[in-house]
Amino acid sequence: MFAPRLLDFQKTKYARFMNHRVPAHRRYQPTEYEHAANCATHALWIIPSILGSSNLYFLSDDDWETISAWIYGLGLCGLFVVSTVFHTISWKKSHLRTVEHCLHMSDRMVIYFFIAASYAPWLNLRELGPWASHMRWLVWIMASVGTIYVFFFHERYKLVELLCYVVMGFFPALVILSMVAMEAEPSLRLLTPTLMLPHPKLLLGT
Repeated sequence: MFAPRLLDFQKTKYARFMNHRVPAHRRYQPTEYEHAANCATHALWIIPSILGSSNLYFLSDDDWETISAWIYGLGLCGLFVVSTVFHTISWKKSHLRTVEHCLHMSDRMVIYFFIAASYAPWLNLRELGPWASHMRWLVWIMASVGTIYVFFFHERYKLVELLCYVVMGFFPALVILSMVAMEAEPSLRLLTPTLMLPHPKLLLGT
């Protein structure tokens, strides 16, 4: 019942808000409404991200907390800044094909580093087991591999790209199993909401 409604979306009065789906090997072209929404929803979070990151930095009590605050803050701010610039150029300067293409790849790449940065606070500040401690650097290797994949196979295999994001999002969470029992449960409660909310780009393919 729900699927046919989705298929008939283009026949409704809301069709102007979204274009038709495209084949897996082609890039989706947003409507003017989608361009405006993409720019607004990403730009909206730049200032809060900077303020929140600054607050984390000033609340840091030692070197590891300071480093973790910097990593997380740069990853968070970088995500929204790069995405805002890309969507703005894509909307208003789409004739700059090379610039737009580079920014589109950067927009995809920054997601990997944001995921890695999101894990930095609890990977660096929690007591981990011998195996799990390696995840502190493995997560950055995974981000680098994802970046290389985007560079060579950008927009070719969208399902593979989505799987890469999902694997990188969940795999580091396995270190919870090696945490000290007292810390494992609170960490899981803190992490679960983040993992259950994928970035809109992964769902919309923008």
